[in-house]
Amino acid sequence: MNSLPHDSAISGQAPENTTDFGYKNVPVKEKEQLVRAVFDSVAPKYDIMNDLMSLGIHRVWKKIFITDLRPSPSATLLDLAGGTGDISFGWLGKGGGNAILSDINFSMLSVGRERALERALVSRLEFAVIDAENIALPNGSVERVSMAFGLRNCTNKLAVLKEAYRVLKPGGRFLCLEFSKVAIPPLSPLYDIWSFKVLPEMGALIAKDRESYQYLAESIRMFPNQQTLADMFEEAGFEKVSYQNLSGGIAAIHSGWKL
Repeated sequence: MNSLPHDSAISGQAPENTTDFGYKNVPVKEKEQLVRAVFDSVAPKYDIMNDLMSLGIHRVWKKIFITDLRPSPSATLLDLAGGTGDISFGWLGKGGGNAILSDINFSMLSVGRERALERALVSRLEFAVIDAENIALPNGSVERVSMAFGLRNCTNKLAVLKEAYRVLKPGGRFLCLEFSKVAIPPLSPLYDIWSFKVLPEMGALIAKDRESYQYLAESIRMFPNQQTLADMFEEAGFEKVSYQNLSGGIAAIHSGWKL
């Protein structure tokens, strides 16, 4: 990709009944299928690519995230878009109660289940194919909801936040770890080169899939910035909303409570 789109192109309203798929506008009904195809493709190399793409820093971010979840043996975690299981495994390893490892993508969830078997954690996990925009759980089911690097791939992000709020018990908390807006201006050009030049080449070389990693880079740029997402948390009903920048805003942890 030779250049990035202008800010106006990114922030402009998509035509009615369409939504973003990276920098493309696609029919709303098609996005879920397109995203599923991306993660079907990347699932076998997902963990290796995460290490390479972030130079291993994603592991530090996830440790901070898991600590912020405040694992407790009396609390149940719903791990949305849990994929290959890092957050659920970390929750259990820090003394959390049982976890529901969920993902809309069966290929990703299958990798997570295999990893759980290797770690002898299956007895403490429930595996579920769940659409985060329409969670098949009753109101007030769990004490914690987590979502790491999944919200940006959802079509209706506000619907996800409202569903997370609905399934939480009073006093429960939702935390979201996601790529965000770089807060250190000198870092932005380097980050753009890494995202749009290096990552797709890595995807082509290692995962044999340049296009999926091009989409993943674009989806990060299309995601709401820190304050916009915090405002969405409040619109969904959450209170005591806050966010914490990680690595200069490359990623951020957003938190909200159901009080």
